Amino acid sequence: MWDYSDKVKDHFFNPKNAGAVAGANAIGEVGSISCGDALRLTLKVNDDTEVIEDAGFQTFGCGSAIASSSVLTEIIKGLTLDEALKVTNQDIAAELDGLPPEKMHCSVMGREALQAAVANYRGEEWKDDHEEGALVCKCFAIDAVMIEEMVWANKLRTVEDVTNYTKAGGGCAACHEDIEAILEKVLKERGEAFDPNAKPVAKPEPVAAKGPMTNLQRIKKIEEVIMSFRPQLMADGGDVELVEVVDKTAYVNMTGACNGCQMSAMTIAGIQQRLMEVMGEFIKVVPASQMPKLVTIEEASHA
Repeated sequence: MWDYSDKVKDHFFNPKNAGAVAGANAIGEVGSISCGDALRLTLKVNDDTEVIEDAGFQTFGCGSAIASSSVLTEIIKGLTLDEALKVTNQDIAAELDGLPPEKMHCSVMGREALQAAVANYRGEEWKDDHEEGALVCKCFAIDAVMIEEMVWANKLRTVEDVTNYTKAGGGCAACHEDIEAILEKVLKERGEAFDPNAKPVAKPEPVAAKGPMTNLQRIKKIEEVIMSFRPQLMADGGDVELVEVVDKTAYVNMTGACNGCQMSAMTIAGIQQRLMEVMGEFIKVVPASQMPKLVTIEEASHA
């Protein structure tokens, strides 16, 4: 399980300003329920002073999404729109005494919802898909502009970091090379060299030091999570099976109606997200078709 601060737990169990604001004159909507996270932020803004007099949220997502949305509404009430726009995703996370790296995308979603609400109030158009940038991650509709911004703002160094902060790369993994290219570009501008083997940004210590998970324990946990997805998939004529686990990468086969389905990437991404929540570590779920060929002992002897 993630190591959540007391503030995150408080805002999750006792969310502040949940629900839509009556008489709201600014609305910001970001995310997508199909991708697992969505946020609707409503504001009541004083037309004379542009001070945010009230704020409310409605969210579909995990506990971190609820906590980030809750604390955001508390931060911005009483601020002018221009002051509120200076609030960053780091400010949201800091107010919660930190978020696990794998959940930082929730604070990013809150910041974007605020930008969208302010644009809505001012009669401007704001889109969370950053159409001016090339689409990098098709699974979660994340583009190069979004990734570059997060790498700069949060000093990210690895593909794992980018996935934690934006979800990009958390689905089929086909965009990992493009993410590495963006990291190389931004780090060069920062005067640093990109190291594909660099450690991700610091993670919080686990709640209880239980030692590293063995590969057998990891396989059993992965099997348990996949089993929890199977009933719904089978009801729709599909299924998923675990083929192999190599280090922290699980290779799966989508069968039946799920084989070739346009939503299979979303299903795989959902399995991966659930695995990371259950296991408290970064796990990749990849179609078995992308599994590298394993060299057998017999093949090696003839090499």
